[in-house]
Amino acid sequence: QVQLVESGGGLVQAGGSLRLSCATSGRTVSSYIMGWFRQAPGKEREFVAAISRYGGNTRYADSVKGRATISRDNVKNTVLLQMNSLNPEDTAVYYCGATATGVMGVMSIATAYDYWGQGTQVTVSS
Repeated sequence: QVQLVESGGGLVQAGGSLRLSCATSGRTVSSYIMGWFRQAPGKEREFVAAISRYGGNTRYADSVKGRATISRDNVKNTVLLQMNSLNPEDTAVYYCGATATGVMGVMSIATAYDYWGQGTQVTVSS
């Protein structure tokens, strides 16, 4: 089992950047494929990015491709999401997810994840 805690959210102006962090504890993080999702009010949870167990494979939603970078440090048990050129449509609660049994081919699907953090709010002002 793994526990996830997100941080790094906040209020930022359009065009700005944020770096979100997901700290893990419990079972070693290299056992898990990790992903970031987001959920805006009244909308379903939406895939943002995912990274394979040792970081060799990443996937991004089309809406953030070229603006987001997901990375992981299995020694520090941390997964990061760097978001640049933020716009108001990026406003949402961002969640970190983990799965020990999934494969990268389905990592854009929220139900493929077994564990979630509590989320961190990102608000982008225009």
